[in-house]
Amino acid sequence: MTFRLSSRAVGATLFLSALAGAPAQAAVLCTVVADAADGRIVFQQGTQQACNTRYTPASTFKLPIALMGADAGVLKGPHEPVWNYQSSYPDWGGDAWREPTDPARWIKYSVVWYSQLIARALGQEGFQRYTTAFHYGNEDVSGEPGKHNGTDGAWIISSLRISPLEQLAFLRKVVNRQLPVKPAAYDLAENLFEVGKVGDWRLFGKTGTGSPGDNGVYTSANAYGWFVGWARKDGRQLVFARLVQDERTTKPNAGLRARDDLMRDWPAMVDVPRK
Repeated sequence: MTFRLSSRAVGATLFLSALAGAPAQAAVLCTVVADAADGRIVFQQGTQQACNTRYTPASTFKLPIALMGADAGVLKGPHEPVWNYQSSYPDWGGDAWREPTDPARWIKYSVVWYSQLIARALGQEGFQRYTTAFHYGNEDVSGEPGKHNGTDGAWIISSLRISPLEQLAFLRKVVNRQLPVKPAAYDLAENLFEVGKVGDWRLFGKTGTGSPGDNGVYTSANAYGWFVGWARKDGRQLVFARLVQDERTTKPNAGLRARDDLMRDWPAMVDVPRK
């Protein structure tokens, strides 16, 4: 997928240059925004190398998992199925992860074990088949080296990797409904991933927090934070990805801060007057 840098993107970058000198909790590795229709980049921040480098997708992969689950009939709607927490499930997300969970709650609280149950319902072969058909990043959902645990979290500091520009390529397919899934899968994604409004823009997306490595071990001192998704205003649709990295342990997590900062910066990135 080819993305072209527009003159408007250059203007937006200059418009935001003052922000670069401000104190920050995390370094912005890459922010990219593109027109969903033609792939034209309207804003880019960060080096081309950083924007092309692959990182763990972490919980941003819940969007592909939701599309897979809905297409396969595992997910029936925003409130079905409801699955109960078991003591063997991951619960580092706190009390919110120990409650009965439906798809809406899964996304709201980013519940890892619900993702695992969907992936297991697909089976490793089905999980791989969807990931390959989506052309998602490096398409590797085998899991940690030698453990064959892909459905347990290939997307969490493990085998699966994706770059910010590859996130845009995937998101364009979502927005333009070009993936091999049923229409109902896109409809469910629209329902589950709406974040809110920034001015007249409606934003949809998912955060993710991970760190370097491939063994499933999270280190907060150099955490990655993602926020990826799409935005809609007056018939115009944009796709976006922001990736930051912490230099020290910081709260809230890097993904939430990537989301909040992108939403704060959004008007300056996309609403710069045309010259």
